[in-house]
Amino acid sequence: MNCNEMKLKMADLLLESDEAAVVLSARAAKARADAKLHVEECAGCRAELDGLRATMAALDGWAAPEPNPYFMTRLNARLEEEREAAPAGWLERLRARLQYGTRMTLRPVAAMSMSVMLLLGGGAYLGFYSGDQAVAPGPTPVVHDLQALDNNAQLLDQLETLSNQSDN
Repeated sequence: MNCNEMKLKMADLLLESDEAAVVLSARAAKARADAKLHVEECAGCRAELDGLRATMAALDGWAAPEPNPYFMTRLNARLEEEREAAPAGWLERLRARLQYGTRMTLRPVAAMSMSVMLLLGGGAYLGFYSGDQAVAPGPTPVVHDLQALDNNAQLLDQLETLSNQSDN
């Protein structure tokens, strides 16, 4: 195993536990044993794994700070102020309504746009297709071939007649 392959297995070694080792398949257990052997032999990989373990230990000791109990109250008050503030123009009002309003305001707009698209699509379909028009059938390829052969026969007859006249 080389060091590049080891970097892919480093997280598995970092997060290994004895409980997880019980449910491993034979193939996974062999891969983990190979990785452990490589870490024991390679100083660079061992140093990287030790650094990652030190980072995880430091993160385990870190505690998230407690949020301010009045945070949600202040946030809701600020949002209410923004909703009540009169925007400058119609574009700003529309943007504010979409940004701060409920999602229920989008439903009528979506329904209207879908109706317009449906009407335009139906109109385009009716414009391109009308079931009343019957297409006149053209000659089939067989008929066309027979007509071409007939024309060739007439031409050959005319050439033969001219040939006979010139011989006489």
